Amino acid sequence: MLERQFTEEQEQFRLAYRRFLHEEICPHMEAWRHKGIVDREAFRKAGAKGFLMIWPDEELGGLGDSDFRFEQIIIEEQHYALAADWFAPLHSRLVGPYLTRFGSREQQLRFIPKCAAGEAILAIAMTEPSAGSDIAAIRTTALEDGDHFVLNGSKTYISNGINADLIIVAAKTDPKENPRQIGLFVVERGMPGFERGRMLEKMGNKAQDTAELFFENVVIPRENVLGDPKKGFHYLMQGLAEERLIGSVGFLAAAQKAFDLTLEFVRERVVFGRKLSEMQNTQFKLAGLRTALDIQQVYVDQQVAALNAGQLAPVDAAKSKLATSELLGRVVDVGVQLHGGAGYMDEYPISRMYCDARGARIYAGTSEIMKTIISRDFLSDDYVPFNDRQGY
Repeated sequence: MLERQFTEEQEQFRLAYRRFLHEEICPHMEAWRHKGIVDREAFRKAGAKGFLMIWPDEELGGLGDSDFRFEQIIIEEQHYALAADWFAPLHSRLVGPYLTRFGSREQQLRFIPKCAAGEAILAIAMTEPSAGSDIAAIRTTALEDGDHFVLNGSKTYISNGINADLIIVAAKTDPKENPRQIGLFVVERGMPGFERGRMLEKMGNKAQDTAELFFENVVIPRENVLGDPKKGFHYLMQGLAEERLIGSVGFLAAAQKAFDLTLEFVRERVVFGRKLSEMQNTQFKLAGLRTALDIQQVYVDQQVAALNAGQLAPVDAAKSKLATSELLGRVVDVGVQLHGGAGYMDEYPISRMYCDARGARIYAGTSEIMKTIISRDFLSDDYVPFNDRQGY
């Protein structure tokens, strides 16, 4: 494939992070999958090594480098090490930036150093039993009451829901007069009225704790409100492009790993006296996937460059999320098929990857939602025909 663009420092970072995963994370993954949760010590160990929250400045405990390629390396290495159930990027790059984008300096100094050190684990709570991709349909409310807000409602399918110490909760602040008005509120572990429900059992990603959360008259002081409590919907939309790029990088990395696992298997597997890799059907199946993977990698890397330049459009992130999640589904399906009966056995990684991959077309916006976003763009009055676009 075409040469990828990483700095020498980033390549050294990749090797260091790869070593960290194999020494500190991979040996525990199987136990964590059985428990349904990653030990909190994993976050503290990563924080001590400087592998959490690279982007905050040094005063806040980071390295002060916002280049997304560092997070891209982290995501790729975790998937390739079969350790992506420990979804550190959720903490570090999906939730963490809300604190710097919309939080006050006082909030940043109060929260981020603990998060960068892995002492406080982050989560974000948007999804509800009756509100998934449609954020405007949420029912949780945070009503102003003097010098604080009172939070009531419930959330579900919340990643890091059990482990989290700080949870950014989306809630309506004027449900009667302006039902689309949303605020973002930092709920801390131990706040009266905040309760965690059951840890949910999932098809895949077994070690990533996922839970229900309940809020009953939780008093949220103003110092725990992120930005303007009327602009939360806008804040969430700002973060969606990067969230979907995070997903795209992970989906594609998982697909690359699934391809290589399958390639390794068919090179060794003998069927009717011949290696499976010598059969034309196998070669054609894998050739199609190899081509799709290399093409998609170029697009994702280009989107990373666009994000670094502040130019990643939400519709482009939606295209990438759609394409990579669908491609991952194809790769693991072919992988299981070419493994034959072994592919159905959990002792083979491809079996587990098949189950893990099914969520890719659902979270961070379903494939159907991505198609809706993309179609709205090309059906709008602002759509520009291909040959009229600048830069060609």
